[in-house]
Amino acid sequence: MANNTITAARGFLAAGVACGVKKSGRSDLGLIVCPTGAKAAAVFTTNKVVSAAVRVCREHVKNSEIQAVVVNSGNANTCTGQKGIDNAIKMCSATAEEIEAEAPNVLVASTGIIGEQLPIRKITAGIARAAAKLSASAPAGLDFAKAIMTTDTKPKQAVRRLDISGAEVTIAGAIKGAGMIGPNMATTLSFITTDAAITKPLLKVALRRAVGDSLNKLTVDGHQSTNDTCIILASALAGNRPIVSQCPRYKRFAKVLAQLCDDLAKQMAHDAEGATRIFKVVVKGAATTADAASAARAVADYPLVKCAVHGGDPNWGRIICAVGSVGVKLNPDKLSCKLDEITVFRNGAPKKFDTRKASKVVSQRQHTITVDLGAGKASDFCYGCDLSAEYVRINADYHT
Repeated sequence: MANNTITAARGFLAAGVACGVKKSGRSDLGLIVCPTGAKAAAVFTTNKVVSAAVRVCREHVKNSEIQAVVVNSGNANTCTGQKGIDNAIKMCSATAEEIEAEAPNVLVASTGIIGEQLPIRKITAGIARAAAKLSASAPAGLDFAKAIMTTDTKPKQAVRRLDISGAEVTIAGAIKGAGMIGPNMATTLSFITTDAAITKPLLKVALRRAVGDSLNKLTVDGHQSTNDTCIILASALAGNRPIVSQCPRYKRFAKVLAQLCDDLAKQMAHDAEGATRIFKVVVKGAATTADAASAARAVADYPLVKCAVHGGDPNWGRIICAVGSVGVKLNPDKLSCKLDEITVFRNGAPKKFDTRKASKVVSQRQHTITVDLGAGKASDFCYGCDLSAEYVRINADYHT
């Protein structure tokens, strides 16, 4: 059976254990290790308030070689002052000691409750136990995916394989995230491994573009986390001719990386807190791409649209209201809207349609809302999900 976890790419080991961060006793500490060393790139939250892990990771990822990533869930290590920074560094140091590396060559990420100090002794003990379990097996990769979860109901993983200069290259990813998703970096925590031989600058460009076209297009509740981190590691063990320019081989790699990130984004949307279905908002006919992006996100974020989707209600009026509320250029006499292929509003006026069929469209696990602003040729999109009573329950009951 094929390995479809984070360890699918050559040169990577992983592990996940429960070390006591979570009161539930569930798995809460994960390791990814590349013994031969990997090139790394990362994208972080644009929130002005960030976790200690983000601050440390931003510095460490600049290094030419990275040998490990250590992740804890259940505690965000955010708004924890200098002690939080010291604890994030201790996580790197403890990991480095276990794998005979240097602390600056270890990346760190945290997710969970804000404002509590890490139980660092439990975490360092957990790092030792995780290091002893490191493996390139699929079960080890799954253990890692489980260890990074918080309110997620299931682990989220994806793998893609492609041919580059006669060599099979693998790109594998694991992600967590179910709420507080709607920033310029909607990943919460995401980790990608690849065995491609590629330069560090090109790896960074490819990751930024992939995130921009996938994870950045997802909104669950319009709120940005303080801890969002997406890391990619490249071991260069696939044997492909090294990618050193934006040549066709780079473009092939970048395209598949974007597809993997899109897959992970959709998995997050489907597992969003309380979500029962997702939708894609495509805005075309915009004066600028920025206008299209703004209008698409306005629809995906609008609570009344999200509630209508939850109820299977083809309420196009709420969609039109949303795009008209964000100051984008539009032509009211050319404004149109479709639910999948059913036109419900055309050239500024209602279009007669079968409400039962339209309701079935909206009630699908996934459907597409297309809006034409009639103001130009630019387009963009955004993923959203429905808003249910379960979302309120989860966030009302979440410990603070």
